[in-house]
Amino acid sequence: MYFTYIQQICRCASPGKHEACLLQTYHTMQIDIPLIIRRYAEGWFLMANEDGDSLDWHTSRSRAIIPLDESFRYPKSLQRVLKQERFSVAINRDFDAVVAGCADRESTWISPQLQEIYKALHQAGWAYSFETWQGDRLAGGILGIAICGAFIGESMFFHIPEGSKVAMVKLVQRLRDRRFLMFDAQIMNSHLARFGAYTVNQQQYHLLLTQVLLHRCSLT
Repeated sequence: MYFTYIQQICRCASPGKHEACLLQTYHTMQIDIPLIIRRYAEGWFLMANEDGDSLDWHTSRSRAIIPLDESFRYPKSLQRVLKQERFSVAINRDFDAVVAGCADRESTWISPQLQEIYKALHQAGWAYSFETWQGDRLAGGILGIAICGAFIGESMFFHIPEGSKVAMVKLVQRLRDRRFLMFDAQIMNSHLARFGAYTVNQQQYHLLLTQVLLHRCSLT
């Protein structure tokens, strides 16, 4: 029954269809969770417009992937931090705080409306926060959506230096342990490149996505 449900909501469309319906906007707070998960499983992701009043579906012709094999790497300076065990890790210990941390920046695409969608996806069992803690203080975290064998990273933040970097390393370890096949980081940047992230074109991405959606995984 699980796989039947996934097939119903995670059916991938062709690249031509993706390009044709690039901008599909949410103006109200009617949250259709099966529709949102289906769109993510088709390679789309949500972002708020600059005005913050509406949400658009976006995709990328060059998709960033964080490797889950031996090509994953991280800065040598982070090795010392990991050995010192400054941080503990948790999953969903304070999901709302991670969402707020990811949204708390001068220019953000995580509007209040999108924050509510993430919380609804979390309540439905799709969205997760992977967190680092220093005692009782939230140090950093990564917000993402897990669908079958894919973990789709939405955003990350830190309150304490190195908090988000340690979260990245520990999350990759977790995804490996739980036999995930893909860590989708959506859009490449220099920070992700330091961890070995690479890009694939749209055709390669959809081929990979089709494969990982057949593989059942659980982050917890």
